[in-house]
Order: sequence, then structure tokens, then C-alpha cells
Amino acid sequence: MEKVAIIGIGQVPVREYWDKSLRELGARALLNALEDAGRDQIDGLYVGNMMSGTLSEQEHLGALIADYAGFTGVESLKVEAACASGAAAFRQAVLAVASGQKQCVAAVGVEKLTEFSGRRASDALAEAADADFETSLGLTFVALNALVMQRFLYERKVNRDDFALFPMLAHRNAVHNPNAMFHHEITFDQYKKAKMIAEPINLLDSSPIADGAAAVIIVPAKAVNASNKRIVDVLASALATDSIALHDRPELLRLKAVEQSVKRALDSAGITLRDLSLFELHDAFSIMSILSLEASGIMSAEEALQKIKEGYFDISGSLPIATMGGLKGRGHPVGATGIYQIVEAVTQLRGQAPEPIQVAHPKYAMTQNIGGTGATVVTTILKGQN
Repeated sequence: MEKVAIIGIGQVPVREYWDKSLRELGARALLNALEDAGRDQIDGLYVGNMMSGTLSEQEHLGALIADYAGFTGVESLKVEAACASGAAAFRQAVLAVASGQKQCVAAVGVEKLTEFSGRRASDALAEAADADFETSLGLTFVALNALVMQRFLYERKVNRDDFALFPMLAHRNAVHNPNAMFHHEITFDQYKKAKMIAEPINLLDSSPIADGAAAVIIVPAKAVNASNKRIVDVLASALATDSIALHDRPELLRLKAVEQSVKRALDSAGITLRDLSLFELHDAFSIMSILSLEASGIMSAEEALQKIKEGYFDISGSLPIATMGGLKGRGHPVGATGIYQIVEAVTQLRGQAPEPIQVAHPKYAMTQNIGGTGATVVTTILKGQN
């Protein structure tokens, strides 16, 4: 397998786009990435999306976005893996280039949720769960995560208010990201008073639904100048799965797919967790932040709740997370989220993040995109030229 590199990144700001369609958002992100790469042609396109058929009544996104962006004729497919669709599309793009089949491939993530009612969007998100044994019983996606958080509080005997520091950190970083949905900080008092959605998850434990699109351009590493500071090497992209329904897991609080994907990614990259300069985790809910830190092998969930108080995950800390706002501060346009994470990691490794949130001298970045309540996990490891 050939080594591959990212030579271009593009995105649209995460917003509510009442006047833009899926094809417009996806094509704009793709063209922005091509402009950044200095290319005008691709020979492959993989589109990550979860809910286009349900919400926009539009499937066949591969051909749709290729056509609208002016690339009719290229090989193009939609990739779906619930909330992990973006990173799953990226993995397919990486494999296409690494296999030698393609020479310049784009991975695009795109999603639109905000023009639909909250009920309809919630029903669509629940499609990431087990339709026969979870959603048919009335369980929403928030409710499933609430069950996990309830169990965590029961087993680990921690203070629920300690979770506040994770969304607070995300918002603090998002303030400086021009592409983030939210540009305001939140306080501990606001967290405590936030509306309860599904006990014990409140509004500020939850990432917001949003519209957005992001894209990356991938080529063989041998085709580019390795000394170019804008080039970022893809060291690993690993996907693992777990049971889709929570009741089928022997240990409810163990994210086995996170464990497996991280191990595979680290083994492939030839590095350890200690080498990481930053980690873009999947903070769709506060509980997922700390469980992913634990399952990744970084530290126990209880230790994470303590370390965040000490600044361990701050921009200047030992392992910065959610450096540009994460899902909570940037927003969570579901099928696009995994690509946004990679775009943000590339921005950090290039040294192009806004100064207040630029990680100092980053070398290795890890991103992790989680589908459902941990049923599909894609872990990606990137290396900059610093």
C-alpha cells in the first residue's frame, strides 16, 4: 500500500443554511479544498452523509455533488456510517489512493438538519440506533446516551457537575474559530441551570444539530514535496464496530470499537499515545468525551474529570482536545463532522489555526469519529511537517 497525504482542505462555516441545498454546500466545500490544494481535477469522490434520504429526500449524493461541482464522470459514491459517515468516507478515499487505483481523491462530508422540525430531526438521528429493539420502543438518540450517563453516574460515583468543564472548554476554543457555530463562552452556572433534555443530559451536555460541509484532497505521498509545510501525512485510518444496540454489550460503559480502532491506528502509524500533540474527540455528548478518553487508553474517565480541572486538555495543556470547538462548540452536522475534525487537525498541523487556539509545535494529531452510541468508530492519525 502506498503512503498518502492530504494536500488540500476546505469547509463552509457551520451554520443554519435555509437558502443552501446539500449539493451547494458539498460542492462549495469541495471546490474550496481544490483551491487550497492548487488542483482542478479529481479522479475519485467519496461523500459522507447520514440522513439525506430521510430529511432532504435526496439520495445518490455521489453523482449529485460530482455533477454540481463539475466533475461528471468521476467515480463517486455516498458512504454512510451514522455519525461516523464523514471519517468513513475519508477512509475509503485513503484506501482508493493507497491501493494505487486513484491519484487524486476528494472526501466530502455534508449534512443539513436545521430546516426541519426538532421532532423530525430527532427521529432521523435515531436511525443510528437499533430500529427493532431501541427506537421502536421510543428511545431517542439523546435518551440512549442518557442511559449510558445514568449508568456511569451510578457505577463511578462521580459528581455530575464535573461534566460541565468539557462543554465549557469546547466553547472557549470555538470563540476563536470563524467556522464554528457558537462564538460565546458558557459558564458553570449556565451549565447547572441548563434545561434538562433526558435525565441526566442537559442542553449544554449536547452538541447542536447544524448544517455544514467539509472536504479534503488526498494524493500519493510520493507525488508531493515532503518538505512542503502544508502537506500532512495520513499515517492511519482505522475503523472498528461494536453491537449497535446497548443491551447487546456485556459492559455498557466500555466502548470496544474505540479501543480496537485506536489500537489498529496506533499500530499502523507506529506511534504511541504519548506522541500525540492533540486529539479531536467526538464530544456529541459530554459522557462520550470522557468514555472515549478512557477507551482510547489515554486515562480513566474519573481521571479525565479531574485532569480537565488542571488544564490538561487546554490548548497549552499536555493533550489539547476540541481545539477548534469540537462538536459542542463548532456544531455537529452529522455526516460532515468526521471531515471537519480532519480539516481542523490539518489546520493545526500546518500551524494555521487562529493564534489563541494554535497548538504549539504540533507533530501528530488523532481524530475520532463515533457513529451511533459507539457502534462504528473511525480513528485517524495525521503527521505534520514540523
